[in-house]
Amino acid sequence: MGTVLELNLGPLAPHSIAEIIAGLLAILLLWFIFAKLVSPNFEKMYTDRASAIEGGIRRAEQAEAKAEALRAQYEEQLAAASAEAAKVRDEAKAQGAALVAQARDQAAAESTRMLETARTQIDVERDSAALALRDEVGGLATTLAGRIVGDSLVDKAKAGAAIDKFLDELAAQPAQAGRV
Repeated sequence: MGTVLELNLGPLAPHSIAEIIAGLLAILLLWFIFAKLVSPNFEKMYTDRASAIEGGIRRAEQAEAKAEALRAQYEEQLAAASAEAAKVRDEAKAQGAALVAQARDQAAAESTRMLETARTQIDVERDSAALALRDEVGGLATTLAGRIVGDSLVDKAKAGAAIDKFLDELAAQPAQAGRV
């Protein structure tokens, strides 16, 4: 017995060949509309999106390259500024050291000048005190000598000679005592 291949499509089974041809024509019409109108729009949209994405990637790469160049330039400027700051610091230190040395030299010169002035003043005051002391000791010696001798030593030249002789003898005594 031969088996016939029967396909039971139920209510979808075509009743005539015209239904099959109409169905095929409808499918072909839909495919044609899709191929000519819908598919090109999808392709165009896909191409536009791909171009936009590629353009965005290209712009991002350019922006990244530009940012990298700016960063490198910034780092160069920063390094130059740092070097300039170090140079300015070194110059300031050198100037500061020079100013300190100059102030120290000026202070030493002023100190030396003040010491010389003080020494000169001390010498002048010592000479003045020695002269005043000599006059006072001479007067006392004259008075004492006058009392001892009994005569007043009124003659200034004789009194001055006597005082000088007495003081010279006095000055010589410690020198002789130091030698003994």
